[in-house]
Amino acid sequence: MNTPRTRFYRNKADGKFMGVCSGIADYTGVDALWVRVGFAVAMVTMGWPILVYLAIGILAPKKPAELYADKREEKFWQGVRRSPARSAREVRASFREIDRRLARVEEHYVSSNRSLSAEIENLR
Repeated sequence: MNTPRTRFYRNKADGKFMGVCSGIADYTGVDALWVRVGFAVAMVTMGWPILVYLAIGILAPKKPAELYADKREEKFWQGVRRSPARSAREVRASFREIDRRLARVEEHYVSSNRSLSAEIENLR
């Protein structure tokens, strides 16, 4: 699962300094404010997270502008990163529902629908 949509990127467009906290928020689906607050608390209590922040800011690639078509697609891929198995189940369920609906349409048009035939004959 190493597609461009499942990788971590710095989100420089929505970021404050280097886009690391915003990238973490984008990757996990958590609000960027909470990621920034968590980072500030960790930095004040431990001190070393600033080194990790700088390392990620230097090593992580910037988020491509055309990565997602819209917000719905972005939310979908955040769900895939969080729980791939659940996302696969949801997609399978959607396809089962589509298949069920198509089967009903096919049954309606292919089977001998006597009431429909009678209505058509009455119109002639």
